[in-house]
Amino acid sequence: MQKAPFLPDFSPIGGENFHRSQICGYSNNVRRLFEDKPGIGGEPLPGQTLKISSNVHPEASGSGPPSWIAFDKQVLCFDAYFEEEVPEKHQELYRIRHCKIYFFLEDDTIQVTEPVVKDSGINQGTILRRGLVPLPPPNEDQFYTMYDFNINTEITIYGRKYKIIDCDLYTKNFLRKIGIRLNPPASRPDDPYTTERQKRYLESTNPFHPYERFDTLKQFLEFDGQVLGFSCVWNDPESKLPDPRELVLRYYLSDDTIDIREILPPNSGRDVVPFFLKRDKLPKNAPTAPYHPGTITDYTLLNVLAKPGRNKSYYIRDVLQTGAVRQEFYKDSDLKIGAVINVWGRQILLCDCDEFTKEHYRKKYGIVDFTPIEYKTPPPPKPEKIIPPYNGFGSEEDSLNSCKSVVIQTPHKDYRQFLVKDRYGMDSFILRYAAKLITDIAVDKDRKFIISYFLSDDTISVFEYAERNSGIAGGKFLERSRIKKPGQELFKSEPSEYYQAQDLFVGARLCFHGHNFLLVDADEYTFNYMEKNANEFPMADICAVFNKLKSMTESHGKEIRKAFAVTDPEHTNVIGYDTFRNWIVSVAAGGFSEHEIMTLGRHYGIRDNSQTDLLLLLSMAQEKLKKNAFENFEQLMTVFLYNDREKCGLLPNETCRIIFKSFKLPLPDDLLETLLARFEDNQKQVDYKKFVHALNWRENQVRAFVEEKEQPKREDIWNQLPRSPPVTGIRYPPLLDDLFGKEE
Repeated sequence: MQKAPFLPDFSPIGGENFHRSQICGYSNNVRRLFEDKPGIGGEPLPGQTLKISSNVHPEASGSGPPSWIAFDKQVLCFDAYFEEEVPEKHQELYRIRHCKIYFFLEDDTIQVTEPVVKDSGINQGTILRRGLVPLPPPNEDQFYTMYDFNINTEITIYGRKYKIIDCDLYTKNFLRKIGIRLNPPASRPDDPYTTERQKRYLESTNPFHPYERFDTLKQFLEFDGQVLGFSCVWNDPESKLPDPRELVLRYYLSDDTIDIREILPPNSGRDVVPFFLKRDKLPKNAPTAPYHPGTITDYTLLNVLAKPGRNKSYYIRDVLQTGAVRQEFYKDSDLKIGAVINVWGRQILLCDCDEFTKEHYRKKYGIVDFTPIEYKTPPPPKPEKIIPPYNGFGSEEDSLNSCKSVVIQTPHKDYRQFLVKDRYGMDSFILRYAAKLITDIAVDKDRKFIISYFLSDDTISVFEYAERNSGIAGGKFLERSRIKKPGQELFKSEPSEYYQAQDLFVGARLCFHGHNFLLVDADEYTFNYMEKNANEFPMADICAVFNKLKSMTESHGKEIRKAFAVTDPEHTNVIGYDTFRNWIVSVAAGGFSEHEIMTLGRHYGIRDNSQTDLLLLLSMAQEKLKKNAFENFEQLMTVFLYNDREKCGLLPNETCRIIFKSFKLPLPDDLLETLLARFEDNQKQVDYKKFVHALNWRENQVRAFVEEKEQPKREDIWNQLPRSPPVTGIRYPPLLDDLFGKEE
C-alpha cells in the first residue's frame, strides 16, 4: 500500500477534533458566506445525520499552511463526455458531447466546460460554473473530493452522467502521489450524427464528372521571390555586326515562367525595349509563330445534340482530350550552362549564372561544374598613354593633371592622412631632429639646425639657431614644403620621389637643395612615436635591432662576457653609455646606425629623471586643487578602498586614472599621468594611499618653491626642444642574458 504524501493541515488551529464548518461556517480554513447548520437552530431532525465536511485529508501533526495557499492555482483536468438524448429528431437519437472537468484543489470546487465546435448549432462553452458539487443521492450532504475522480469511471453531476476517459500528465502524477491507482485510458467515441454528416458532405462535394485540378498555390508559397538568373547570348543572323547580342534570362521558380531582357552596349544604335521576351511559360517545341487563339485550352468541349434552328446547344466535356495540343514547357532542369534553348525560333546559348542559381542547382540536382562559356572577344589592349616630361612650370602634380583631362583639376590630397595625423591634444605628430651641416667650411661646421617633419602632409621645415657674435642670422632656413630626394632628373615623365618619415633618423644624412645635413639627435616625442610605430620605423624596432645584434655576436658569447666583466671591476652590473656605444661600433663595424644604438640604449639603459622635482609637481597639483576648492579626499579614499579587493594598498595605473576622472579632479592630464608614474612600481601598480595623502593639501601641504639652479648656457638649449632624459648607464646583464642565454 502506497504511503499518502504530506498534505497541508486543514484542521482548525488548536487541534480540535471537529471541523469548523459544523459550528461556524468554515471550509478549509476559509470563512464561508453562510453557516450551514442542520435541522432547526443547529439541532438535527429525527433521522437526519450531521453533514460531513468536504475535507477528507488525514490530519497532520502540527499546523500547516491552509489549502488556499498550498494548492493555489493548482487544478486537476479530466477529459470526459456525456450522452444527450435528442427526442425531437429522427436523424439522431443521441449526441456525444465532449467536455473538460476542472477540479480546483484550493477549495474542492468543480467546473465543466465544453470546447466550442464551429457550426455545431449547440450552445457550448461553460456547462457548469465553478462551485462545490454534491454527491448523488443518498450522499447529497457530501461533496466531491479528489478521491472521487479516476480515469475510465463515471461521475454524476446534478443528474447527468460524465464518462472520464483521460487526464493530463500533472493530474496523473498528483493522483498517484495521493495513493490512487489509475485505470487505463478509455477510447474517445465519435458522435454518430457528426460522422454521418461529414460523410454526406464529402459525397456532396465530389463532382459527378471528375476534373483535373491545377493547384499551384503550394509552389507559389514555397518559391515566391526566388529567381534563377542566366547570362546568355543570341547570334542574330540578320545582324551585320560580328558580336552576339547579350541577354539576361530569368526563371521564376514560383510559376515556372521566363522573361528575357537585352543588354544594349552604349551607342549600339538599337531601340531600348523593356523586354526581349515577356514573362510567360516558354514552350520547348514552339513554332516560329504563336498559335491561334483557342488552340490551347485547359479543357476540350464537344458540341452534341445540337439542332438547326434552335439557339440552345448542348456541350459535353471531352475527358479523353481528343485532339488537344499538348505542350512541354521549359523547367529549371532544362536550364544549365552550355544549353541551347529555343525562344520562338531563336537559338539562345546559356553562358553563365549567378551565385543563387549555382546554389540552387548544387542542392537540388548535385551539379558542381559551373564553368562559364566565354562569348566575348577579348578587348584590344589599351594604347599606352605617353606622358610628356615635366616642363618646369608649376609643380609636377599640376603638370601631370593637365595631361589627364581637358578640364584641369587640382591635385588630389590625402585628406585621410591629414585628419588622422593632424595635431590633436598633446600629440603634435611632428618629428623634430637636431642637425648640423656636413661641410669643410669652418664657419658652417658650428651651425645648428632644427629639422621638423610634419606627418600630416609629409612636409619638412628647417630652422637655424642664431648664435651671438657668429655673424650668421638665424631663423627660418627652409620654408615648409615637400623636398625631393637628390640624384633625380628634373625634366622627366615619371613622378619624383620625396623624403618620407622613414628616411629621417638619428645618424641619417640628408640633402636639401644642395645642403647636406647630419641628424645628430631627436626629442623625446620623436623617439616615443617611432618606438610605438616600430612597424613603420625599422630603426626604432627593438626586436629587429636585437636580432641584428644577436646574429653578429652569437659566436662570441664568452669573449663579450669577459669584456664586460673587465669594464665593470666593481660588479655594479652597469656600464656607461659611451662604453656601450663604443662596444657596439666595434662589434658591428659600421653595421649599426646611431639611432639603432640609441634604441638599444633606451631599452636596457638607466635614465636620469632627477631633473623633474617631485615636490615641485606636488606643490603645483595642490595649488590647482586649492584654487578649485577640491576637498573630497575622504570620499576619494573610500572609492579606492572599495576597488581594492585584495586590500593590498595597490591598484593599476589605469584604474586610478579612471577613479580620478570620475571625481573630475581639476588637474591637467599630463600632470596627473606624471604623478601617477612617480608613485607606481615595476608592475604598474600605484600606492594610492600615499598618492592621496600627498595630494591632500589640508593635512599635508607641500610648500611651493623653485630651487635656484644655475642658468644653462645658450649652447646647451640651442634647439629649444624638450630633450630626452639622458641615459646614464646600461644594465648589461639583461642584455647578455637575452643575447646568449642565462649563464650557468
